[in-house]
Amino acid sequence: MKKISVGNQSFETIRQKDCFYVDKTNFISEWWESDDVVTLITRPRRFGKTLNMDMIKCFFSNRYENRGNLFEGLNIWKEEKYRKLQGTYPVIFLSFAGIKQTGYNQAIIMIKKEITDVYNRYDYIMKSDLYNDNERAQFKSVCIDMNDEIAQSAVNDLANYLSRYYGKKVIILLDEYDTPMQEAYVNGYWNELVAFTRSFFNSTFKTNPYLERGIMTGITRVSKESIFSDLNNLKVVTTTSMEYATSFGFTEKEVFEALDEQELSGEKGKVKAWYDGFTFGMEKDIYNPWSITNFLDEKKYRLYWADSSSNVLINKLIRTASAEIKEYMEKLISGQNIEAYVDEQIVFEQLDMDESAIWSLLLASGYLRVDFIKSEDEMGETLDFPIYSLRITNREVRSMFLKMFKSWFSRTLSAYNSFVKSLLAGDTESMNEYMNRVTRGVISYFDTGKSPSDEAPERFYHGLVLGLMVDQIDNYILNSNRESGFGRYDIMLEPIDKNTAKYPGIVIEFKVFNAKKENTLEETAQNALKQIKEKAYDDELIKRGLKQENIRHYGFAFKGKEVLIDTDGN
Repeated sequence: MKKISVGNQSFETIRQKDCFYVDKTNFISEWWESDDVVTLITRPRRFGKTLNMDMIKCFFSNRYENRGNLFEGLNIWKEEKYRKLQGTYPVIFLSFAGIKQTGYNQAIIMIKKEITDVYNRYDYIMKSDLYNDNERAQFKSVCIDMNDEIAQSAVNDLANYLSRYYGKKVIILLDEYDTPMQEAYVNGYWNELVAFTRSFFNSTFKTNPYLERGIMTGITRVSKESIFSDLNNLKVVTTTSMEYATSFGFTEKEVFEALDEQELSGEKGKVKAWYDGFTFGMEKDIYNPWSITNFLDEKKYRLYWADSSSNVLINKLIRTASAEIKEYMEKLISGQNIEAYVDEQIVFEQLDMDESAIWSLLLASGYLRVDFIKSEDEMGETLDFPIYSLRITNREVRSMFLKMFKSWFSRTLSAYNSFVKSLLAGDTESMNEYMNRVTRGVISYFDTGKSPSDEAPERFYHGLVLGLMVDQIDNYILNSNRESGFGRYDIMLEPIDKNTAKYPGIVIEFKVFNAKKENTLEETAQNALKQIKEKAYDDELIKRGLKQENIRHYGFAFKGKEVLIDTDGN
């Protein structure tokens, strides 16, 4: 039984210590045989990108010459031509994984530090008489304090020096290229960073005659127009691409073999429910390697992967999204599929304007999976844009979302919890007290934060629906904005156990105060209750076996941050 080394991203260390390792060396040969000059591979976080890049470095870098022992017993070592290829290229390896600064200047300093560290590893080559004084001066000028122009061309220059020194073109590896991009978007320095990185990528990967091959990895495919406008030699591989489908993440066969080895064969079914569900290309049973490795180590079911990141961007986008987006989230949480247009090329600067971009981000991040892609309509005509059928990836991700929705009310959690208890108990007086406390505390939190909008109350109470789903997921089936009777209700809570009065059926209608039609909030609430009866919203619950006397009606009237809840005693 091999030792589990959690979080170890050093291929050399894992192999030297004979730790648990799933053989992904087929990635080396598949990539090399492709003959692609620059390859961009996107995968969710903690899916083995960094370890695979380190493996590529160890295989090709001439600093690992005569280190074939690292690959003995692995798939790549079965072919003689690859045994001869090992340790024969100069390799430049950079990682932007740690560049998560809140400001542009700090981010650029960290990028410059990463470049400087790479230069320092090769400072011995400047002792050669291959270089003139100007070149030696340029080499020394690469430091944290260098100007942007020097930094943007620095990797290109280093490739030149290494190529001349070793007599071979250079392999360039850039891990987690988009981490600074996401931070720039969240923290408001997107435009400045884009201008820098566009020139940097162009110099490094496009106008570089000393480049043999290059690989970039990241979570998202940032739009070509943003930073790759000049890179027409770029091969993009996303989660829906066929290439490298099993190179990142664990296949079911690999997971089950690991469970057998760790004497956990009886856990296969539960492990599948928790950590399976990722789809890359046509491969549908891909498991999260971070979660699997942690599970093998701890032998407990937890949110390993989902809790390993703050998900700040995802949280913000969903929280401040429209009612329509939140309704889609309700469907996803309840186990349904949604159909949506997905553009895998993410345009960050459009995330605030084009809400559909959120599905692209959730798919790239691994929180949603593709069940199928529809490219034709019912008449067999090709659609202008393919429609993706999406669902939540697995139980771990679903739990992450539930935790996220609950956190929306964290600043008024006591009042929110009391509201839920009062709702179930039918105590409208307490419901009003607690709900007004909640709305005053968080209603603006559900808007964009840039300028208050008229949609803030609507965004809030659809967030409330998701919050209710979290609290009552074990007791109720929650539906919202669905057809019933002669109209549509806003919220329906259907008790799972219909034989007890402890969990009544609940129908809630939301209405926003209309000064042209109503004089008071009380009138608005009564109109909401009237609509419930006139449109026979109870019909669906009665058809499902609930008695009329065990159904409650609530009318919610909103006016800004003020809310009034009334009941008809039903």
